[in-house]
Amino acid sequence: MMIKRLIAMLAVLGLVAAACGSDSDTSTGDSNAGAGGGSVDIDAALAADLSDCVDAPTGDPIRVGMAMDFSDVVGFVDIPGSKLVPYMADKVNCAGGVNGSPVEVRVAEVGDDAALAAQELLDWGAHFLIGPPFADFALPILQTTDGEVPMFVAASTEPTLADASINSFLVSFDDNLMSGAVAQWALDNDITRAIVFTEGEGVPYTGVNPDAFVAAFEAGGGEVVSTQTYVWAADTDFSAQVNEIAGISENNEIVFSAALGFQVTALRGQLEGQGLDGLVYAGTDALDATGIQFEANNEGIVHTPHTSIAAGDRVDTMLADYEADRGEALESRGFMALYVDSMFLGLQGVLDCGCTDPAGIGSAVAEISGFPGLTGEITYAGTNGIPPKAVPINRIVDGEDVLVATIGG
Repeated sequence: MMIKRLIAMLAVLGLVAAACGSDSDTSTGDSNAGAGGGSVDIDAALAADLSDCVDAPTGDPIRVGMAMDFSDVVGFVDIPGSKLVPYMADKVNCAGGVNGSPVEVRVAEVGDDAALAAQELLDWGAHFLIGPPFADFALPILQTTDGEVPMFVAASTEPTLADASINSFLVSFDDNLMSGAVAQWALDNDITRAIVFTEGEGVPYTGVNPDAFVAAFEAGGGEVVSTQTYVWAADTDFSAQVNEIAGISENNEIVFSAALGFQVTALRGQLEGQGLDGLVYAGTDALDATGIQFEANNEGIVHTPHTSIAAGDRVDTMLADYEADRGEALESRGFMALYVDSMFLGLQGVLDCGCTDPAGIGSAVAEISGFPGLTGEITYAGTNGIPPKAVPINRIVDGEDVLVATIGG
């Protein structure tokens, strides 16, 4: 499955086409990494063979800070993401660096003090940050950067965390695009009735996603016939909700929520116990994150992965190479390329601004258009920091996780 890395032998020119020179400070001045122009060569990095590198880059380093949440809530994505980015930085350097400059990565666990972790990375000289997905820790980091240092909130879909004016960028589509795409998929498949589970209107993620689904579904002519509440990541006994649904359902609805995989399959089993075996179950990236591909009774369930990975594609190859080189397989595969794209986007900002001044990098990132990321085309120009990316719609078909549609973008 590994790609033969002939490209690496040609990578002495570095990851970018532009040539350069340097004599400046790594944290605030211009450096050879930012001589201006050129594009990050993602394929050269992917193809680099760590056992057969070109000459090591010798310029001033470009420093990538990762403020990561290793808690039980978020660690399932931030922990593997914090392993993959340094690995890919090694591959970038193996291919010659960025205009002759090496890429350095430092990981700081946010623990109970995200602001302190961020400050440690800034004191180290981070030119841009990759941050945790939830507002509890992302917002203190943004207060610490004071809008001067770009942060890519790698695995987040929370729209309130995007604000280009303070250099805060999502790398993925947001909740509105994600859940609106599920609604569009349902309507495209002639499903016009919906049952929605929510933690409450406006509640981040668990309420915002259902809100977005309902808005798009009703705007397209669909009808929400039942709205139920539940506790995210906790409830598995849905007997009260099931009894109410059984009196309303015509056994042809889509059941939508932002629930976790084990919750959706538990709900499905209880509804099927009432004879409701014609329902379609759909959810968000939470299903991909919690392994809906491996849950029992998952046939036909629809979800929205950040990356629909196919055997031998760029993401699959990257993850296979990591496993071969590091001796472990990474979890949360569908999220991993978001972290790597965060690094690549920051490097592209360095090239576009011709600088390593964080504010200048942020201004350049805000003008990026059509960046060919591992997770799809990424554009920030004309947005508030949320790329209008296409949303993959995957469905479990005959036991396999299959891409069945791509919506938007």
